[in-house]
Amino acid sequence: MLLALNYNDIYYLVYLIAPSYIANAIPVLFGGGRSLDFGKYFIDGKRIFGRNKTIKGFICGLTFGIVASIIGELILMKELIFLGILASLGSMLGDLFGSFIKRRLKIGSGSPLPLVDQLDFVIGALILTYPIYRFNFSIVAFMLLITPPIHIASNAMAYLLKLKKQFW
Repeated sequence: MLLALNYNDIYYLVYLIAPSYIANAIPVLFGGGRSLDFGKYFIDGKRIFGRNKTIKGFICGLTFGIVASIIGELILMKELIFLGILASLGSMLGDLFGSFIKRRLKIGSGSPLPLVDQLDFVIGALILTYPIYRFNFSIVAFMLLITPPIHIASNAMAYLLKLKKQFW
C-alpha cells in the first residue's frame, strides 16, 4: 500500500502535525499588534508580509507550538521534542513565506491563494525538520493530503465564530 503508516510513522506525525497545526492556528486567536515587517516594503514596492503577520502572532504561534511539543513528549515519551520545536518554527516560517509570495503576486492580505494558503505552513515544517528527520514518503504524502481539507474546515469554523473576517 502506497500510504501505509506504521506505529513509528504515527509518532512522527503527532510530533509534526500537532505543533505545526497549532502554531499556524494560534495567531488568529492571539495575533494583532505591530506587523512583523514593521510596515516596510520590498524592492518591488509591495509590503514584505502584510499587515496580518504580526510580531505577537508569530511569537504566540511559536510558543503554543512548542508547548504542544512538550505536551506530546510528556504523553508519548519518544524523545522527539526537538522535531516538534522545529515543526513549530518551520510552520511559522512557511506561513511567512506564503505571505511573501502572495504579496509578490499582488494578492492582498487575507485574500486567498489556493493550495499555498493550505500548505505553506506544512511545507515549511517539513523543510525545516527534514535535515534532521528524514521522513518516508507515506508521512509526507499523508500530511499533504489531509492538511487542505482540515485547513479549510478550521478556517470556516473560525469564520463562523467571527475569529476571521474571510471564509478561507
